Amino acid sequence: IQEVNKDPQLLPNITLGFRIYEDNHYASMTPDVSLSLLSSRRKLFPNYKCDTQDNLLSVLGGLNSRNSYQMATIFGFFFSLSPFSFQLGYRFSDPVLGDKSLFPIFYQIDPQYHLQNAAIVWLLLYFQWNWIGIVVENSESSEHFIWIFEAILAQHDICIQFVKQIFPRFSIFNELFREQIDLVLTISSNNAQVVIVSGDSNTLQSLILSLYFYEEENDIAFRTVWILSTQWEFSAIGYHYEWGKLKSLHGALSFTVHTNPVPGFKDYLLALNPHEPHGDVFLPSWWEIVFDCEVLKAGQASPDGRRVCTGEENLATLPVSIFDGKMTGFSYSIYNAAYSVAHALHTACCFQTKPFSRCVKRCLPGQARKVAEGRPSCCYGCASCPEGTISNETDAAQCIPCPEDQHPNKNHILCIPKTMNFLSYEDTLGFILVSLALVFSLITILVLGAFIKHHNTPIVKANNRDLTYILLVSLLLCFLCSFLFIGQPRYLTCLLRQTTFGIVFSIAISSLLAKTLTVVLAFMATKPGNRARKFLGKQLIIVLTCPLLQTALCAFWLAFSPPFTNLDFHSLKGEIGMECNEGSTTMFYAVLGYMGFLSLISFIVAFLARKLPDSFNEATFITFSMLVFCSVWVSFLPTYLSTKGKSMVAVEIFSILASAAGLLSCIFFPKCYVIMLRPDLNNRIHLMRKVK
Repeated sequence: IQEVNKDPQLLPNITLGFRIYEDNHYASMTPDVSLSLLSSRRKLFPNYKCDTQDNLLSVLGGLNSRNSYQMATIFGFFFSLSPFSFQLGYRFSDPVLGDKSLFPIFYQIDPQYHLQNAAIVWLLLYFQWNWIGIVVENSESSEHFIWIFEAILAQHDICIQFVKQIFPRFSIFNELFREQIDLVLTISSNNAQVVIVSGDSNTLQSLILSLYFYEEENDIAFRTVWILSTQWEFSAIGYHYEWGKLKSLHGALSFTVHTNPVPGFKDYLLALNPHEPHGDVFLPSWWEIVFDCEVLKAGQASPDGRRVCTGEENLATLPVSIFDGKMTGFSYSIYNAAYSVAHALHTACCFQTKPFSRCVKRCLPGQARKVAEGRPSCCYGCASCPEGTISNETDAAQCIPCPEDQHPNKNHILCIPKTMNFLSYEDTLGFILVSLALVFSLITILVLGAFIKHHNTPIVKANNRDLTYILLVSLLLCFLCSFLFIGQPRYLTCLLRQTTFGIVFSIAISSLLAKTLTVVLAFMATKPGNRARKFLGKQLIIVLTCPLLQTALCAFWLAFSPPFTNLDFHSLKGEIGMECNEGSTTMFYAVLGYMGFLSLISFIVAFLARKLPDSFNEATFITFSMLVFCSVWVSFLPTYLSTKGKSMVAVEIFSILASAAGLLSCIFFPKCYVIMLRPDLNNRIHLMRKVK
């Protein structure tokens, strides 16, 4: 078994195991042992195993015919349920067990019976022995042997004086003992000096004991020539018998099974150690017999004072009659039986494929044939399917493109639906942008509330309250319009989001422009004869006129080339981009350009008015806010053009929030600081001192 498991050419990736059972030469134990192989380890339920994953492939066994009959009957019933299970017998082939109608899964690997019969007859004729006796074991197989052998002997004029049976187990306390004594008396009283014995090693023990008891009792020795069949294995008798008990068989002629030398077997035996924890369980008992010592566990003392086996004993020093380093006939049969099982399983598992005779291997699914120029059409190459195509069969002539709403899987053998790609509230980026929009909206509401609460304070009155409220409301709407960009694009949201954003931002910038112009006009009105005085108080006209032009642009956009929902199948790998197509790119950039124009005018006017001596001059703050606004939107354009899908939407939302937050912080945070934290500065005296 170790040789098979170490052989890379035999049963690759399969490991064989084994389990050894002892029947103690009692045929009555064979059914229990056989059923235990088919059951759980703790309960005897045949063909039901719930506590082990062992896969019983075959059974090697049946040292004698009685055991073989019982095992073949039991396993013949249960192994019929498994196509890879069978039983191998390694004793001399039995003609009864060879009947496949009775034992369909029992196989024998030793030579056939008729070869041994012919050899025995040849031996008798060589020595011109024609008056013989026959002793056989008590079994059905022996009856078949006698029936066949008598016919062969009669053909060669060889006569049989007696035929007797011997029983494998007896004692002086049972009735079989009388049968054994009768056998010995028959042999001693007849004049046939040649006796043929056919039986197993267990029967041999009974014969030896019978002859020994008779010779010791009567102080005589048999002068019989014994011819022993191949079933007799002297090495299987055991060493607990004195070798003197075998003197009756001195000079016997024994047939044996032919064996071949097994390379490395002797070295394997010489390396055995009885103290090996995972070694042969039978080795310690045999070791104790042949070396006359006791195998003990570490630290354990011998209870009877015997010499303790060290494991250093050398098997090579044993007599050849005990150990010659060669396989016996039975051992060689077991060796061949194990290899028969391994090769049968190897053939069943590894040789079920058809022969391969192709110029090249078949192209796998996910590939297509590609014939090189100048080569035969059979000798093609295999090219992986390009992006967007699949092949779901071997040796595909070409790859098939997937539908627009599907894309290939990893192996390019199946088209699977694409996922929808849009900026949703569940996305991490969407959640962050929504949170920022809500926070900025809340801050704007708080600032508006603070200004309304301190409506009559000098710092609020000095900064044109009406324009301030319009600016705060427009900034609040700017923050809230970012929600139109988040979520699955729909027809209405696509129409409203760019136009709403453009109009609301135009109102905010117009309010800042009106604030700055108010400061400039107020300063100019202080000069004698200047006509600017008549324009004071007209700042609401600017707030209405500038957004009105933006509204006209948006109306023209919606009327002639409105935005619409669009599915982008090609820009994103494995995804369908759900987006709002702006309809007219020209109108989109016209709306952005108009906001840029207003912010640029506001920046220039505020920059020029930043040093005017007025107590309510906000030009410096407006300058910074417009600088932030322009920086954000100048950065927006290249980033917007280089992104796709939800990233592009996120860039625009971020630009809206950043520019609106810049206006809110630059203009209103300094005033809120005075209103909330420094109310002592919120008075007319402080503002007038600041002007001076």
